[in-house]
Amino acid sequence: MAENDKQHQKHAKLARPDYGYFHRREWAILGTPCGNIQRLAYAIIDRLSDLYEVGYVDADHKSADDEEGLPDAMQHGASMVYTDSISHHRFEFKAELDSYHYRQHFNAQDAVIVNGNHFPAKRQIVVVDPKKEDSLRRKLDRLTDVRLILLADGVQEAFPWLKEALEGFNNIPQMKLEDDAGIPLFIEKELNAAPAPLYGLVLAGGHSQRMGEDKGLIEYHGMPQRDYVRQLINHYCQETWFSCRPDQANELENPLPDTFTGLGPYGGILSAFRQKPDAAWLVVACDLPLLEGSTLSQLVGYRNASRVATAFNSPTTEFPEPLITIWEPRAYPVLLQFLAQGYSCPRKVLINSDVELLDAEQPDTLRNVNTPEEKAEVQEIIKQKVDG
Repeated sequence: MAENDKQHQKHAKLARPDYGYFHRREWAILGTPCGNIQRLAYAIIDRLSDLYEVGYVDADHKSADDEEGLPDAMQHGASMVYTDSISHHRFEFKAELDSYHYRQHFNAQDAVIVNGNHFPAKRQIVVVDPKKEDSLRRKLDRLTDVRLILLADGVQEAFPWLKEALEGFNNIPQMKLEDDAGIPLFIEKELNAAPAPLYGLVLAGGHSQRMGEDKGLIEYHGMPQRDYVRQLINHYCQETWFSCRPDQANELENPLPDTFTGLGPYGGILSAFRQKPDAAWLVVACDLPLLEGSTLSQLVGYRNASRVATAFNSPTTEFPEPLITIWEPRAYPVLLQFLAQGYSCPRKVLINSDVELLDAEQPDTLRNVNTPEEKAEVQEIIKQKVDG
């Protein structure tokens, strides 16, 4: 083997989601006995659970040799057990887990609260409690983004060594550990302050075989339809791209060529997430010539960032309409999971995922145009509106 062949080959540079250990938005509580952490975590979850999906991470404090409570199947050698418990579902398995696995399991959550005595997290809530001072000192390397300092009962100020260790200590808010109302409110405000940015994606890479001409270039409104759609959705987005085939890139402003090729719209959506995995994407096909700003305003106004997507019910099929949809960042791994199982239909993902579904106030604006006959009908409708 040649010397160059022996050298380590670098992997492709990919935009990585801004994950922590379990989730994008996670807070570890540490520095006090686990009972206090659990009580505070439950108070936070009680406050948030009406509006958000909230996960909780803790450790079992039983002995590792204590098999009491193991499912019978695992005691007989099964490595994984699923139980439908009516009110909830439970998976139990013996495999080792790390952050790559945690993130998959917590993908559907809006926030995760972590017992920081046992696990690290991207953000931290530090409790100043003499009972756990030595333990906290040993975890200084975990204090990477302290968002809140809590003073245990009888404690007036933070440990001197903690003040020195935390950069910008004086700018970190402080509260009392017993403030079960104020602390959850603080977390809720942090959660509300970090919505995923919304970007636009015009699907313009199709071959338009049934139409016989490029649907994106048809001028229903005095300009190519793909430009018209971009102009419409750009009012709601930080920036808008054209999803296109690689051979189209030179003819478009702000092109986003498919990197998942041969998958149609599905590949375009995945390619957008590959570029900006922490964004939400307002995806609109270029074959909706009756689309109006009012319909987009309804979609954006009722956006539910706690779901995989926000979409309309199709007025013709009564299934979700995937090609005028807001796909949230959590949709990216979901789309990849469906692809890994051999599916590349975005509608199937919507049907089988937790999505926000809307009935369009103006259902005619969702009309797809795919053939010359449909094109002529819609041109007449637009003409009548203009003349009307």
